[in-house]
Amino acid sequence: MFYARWRRLLPSWIDVYPVEWPGRGARMNEPLATDPGALASQLARELGAQLDAPYALFGHSLGALIAFELAHSLLDRGAPAPAMLFASGAEAPAVRDGSKWRLPLSDEELLRELRDLQGTPDEALLNAELMRSALPVLRADFLMCGAYVYRPRHPLPYPVHVFGGVDDDTGRESLQAWRQETSASFTLHMLPGHHFFIHTQQAELIDLIGAAMARQSGRSIGLHRSEDHERVLRPATH
Repeated sequence: MFYARWRRLLPSWIDVYPVEWPGRGARMNEPLATDPGALASQLARELGAQLDAPYALFGHSLGALIAFELAHSLLDRGAPAPAMLFASGAEAPAVRDGSKWRLPLSDEELLRELRDLQGTPDEALLNAELMRSALPVLRADFLMCGAYVYRPRHPLPYPVHVFGGVDDDTGRESLQAWRQETSASFTLHMLPGHHFFIHTQQAELIDLIGAAMARQSGRSIGLHRSEDHERVLRPATH
């Protein structure tokens, strides 16, 4: 739902397609994913046939890792390559350390992590009924963080744009390490805020995404056309 709001904020020639993972929303009856590689492969199978127009991939935090793995899975399947990859709020795959997520987290540990990330309102954290439904999904996401294993591969043959929060624990050096994952151009933008700067700096982030896609497609910023839409697929926000 967060990404669905971007439909009215991005230029009209960019279509937004939020990608829902198994075990949540309309896919509530499916098992929650805990293997990031298997999830990326599944999404590649599901999305590959839909990629009939220029598109980009965007992911935040764990979603950035899934977007990265999805990009490689799509290449492996011979699907059309995205115009670019946007990775937000995540260490580069080659330098990340997910060791602290390899053991199941108690409810108390999960709640403490959510408070530290500063992306969940206190009233939500104190809502026991809401947390009972949310914590299993969040636990699966955190376990997926711990299960991620980086596999060196050929760099992606298109630009990688990275966003980070100035006050996030994910530092500039680990963000710059995304540079090695592309043989094309690399861009890093640091925005004010903590891990969930995508909420607090939403307007600036969307402007940067729109400008990058306009440059890549050779458009003038502000030019609107109904044909030849570019799509932004958003694997996740967690």
